[in-house]
Amino acid sequence: MKKAILVKFGKKVREERSKQGLSQEALAAKAGVHRTYIGMIERAEKNITLLNIEKISKALNVQLDDLVNSKQ
Repeated sequence: MKKAILVKFGKKVREERSKQGLSQEALAAKAGVHRTYIGMIERAEKNITLLNIEKISKALNVQLDDLVNSKQ
């Protein structure tokens, strides 16, 4: 069973990435992570670290708390 917070975070990352027209591969390159890692985050398969949350936040150019405090 996937943890709700991971599901919410993954949805928010996918939403922001799609809104910006970025592929998972493009976002991964901007964030400095492997391309498969983004998919795993979006599918709530990874318990992402704070350091990687910050990388993704910066790559998407969104506030860190906007990703973490998703109201979805």
